[in-house]
Amino acid sequence: MTSVSPGVVTGADYQTLLQACRDGGYALPAINVVGTNSVNAVLEAAAANGSDVIIQVSNGGARFFAGEGLPDAHRARVLGAASMAHHVHLLAKEYGIAVILHTDHADRKLIPWLEDLISLSEAEFKNTGRPLFSSHMLDLSAETLDDNLALSEKLLTRLAPLGMGLEIELGVTGGEEDGVGHDLEEGADNAHLYTQPEDVLRAWELLSPIGMVSIAASFGNVHGVYKPGNVKLRPEILKNSQDAVQKATGSGPKPLPLVFHGGSGSSLEEIRDAVSYGTFKMNLDTDIQFAFAHGVGSYVSTHPVAFQHQIDPATDKPMKSFYDPRKWLRAGEKSIVERMSEAFEILGSKGQSIARS
Repeated sequence: MTSVSPGVVTGADYQTLLQACRDGGYALPAINVVGTNSVNAVLEAAAANGSDVIIQVSNGGARFFAGEGLPDAHRARVLGAASMAHHVHLLAKEYGIAVILHTDHADRKLIPWLEDLISLSEAEFKNTGRPLFSSHMLDLSAETLDDNLALSEKLLTRLAPLGMGLEIELGVTGGEEDGVGHDLEEGADNAHLYTQPEDVLRAWELLSPIGMVSIAASFGNVHGVYKPGNVKLRPEILKNSQDAVQKATGSGPKPLPLVFHGGSGSSLEEIRDAVSYGTFKMNLDTDIQFAFAHGVGSYVSTHPVAFQHQIDPATDKPMKSFYDPRKWLRAGEKSIVERMSEAFEILGSKGQSIARS
């Protein structure tokens, strides 16, 4: 089996991992992180399950990572994303798995954020021979297809020499992800929630000769968790897109690296159908946020006095060993690990890591 070195993958190693997912019929969970606790929990979960993983940060997550006290929001987004990336680079090798390091959902107004991050990767590449991130995501699904592709082409032209990929979105993912998203009407069966295979083919023919591109093709998926029946998933759109590209280009099966946004709350059958059609990446944010909150909340509920008094009024004993942040933050981390273990199993990536020392 083809292998890569443990740590953050870029360039040929990034391509190798994407191909391994499609050849092996499995996908990697992509987890949005907001601090070192969530980063460490993701790395721990991946190592415990023998799986590679995708760690990504949104503009809001990067802002939080840098600290809400920084007054310049744009600079905080840049520095927070860079800080997260350096943290992952420092630790990923120690966990013995391969990590795709990614940014999530940048729309037109956030292009300056991506451009500044690319500048940091250019400087990092010059000094170390590797970029800071594996890939970036440009979500221009609210724009016309022409504008979407033109701006994607411009950005990918900068990324390609660094061995970095670009994820684009065609069609729209309903709901909202950290300030970027689209309204979802009750009982929606909106055409814009379903990407047309001919648009996927057009994007692939334009962008793939330039560099590494992955496509988030919408098939009715939404951000967040909605009640059953609110939207209808059509994973067959992914198959039709693969077939269109394969027929037009004469390539092998499943030529497209596809992305599943809005994975939280999806059924097992829907997830497995999407993976079988060449999806290598499924975003999980809502479920992971809830897992962390649930772990912390359960700990607080178990030790309520410690979060009201430094000294237990009933026993006169210090409560420090209970309210120590390391205790309740660790409870949140362990809950993330537990939820992610389910995801690795469902996506088929458990035990599939291609990282070898």
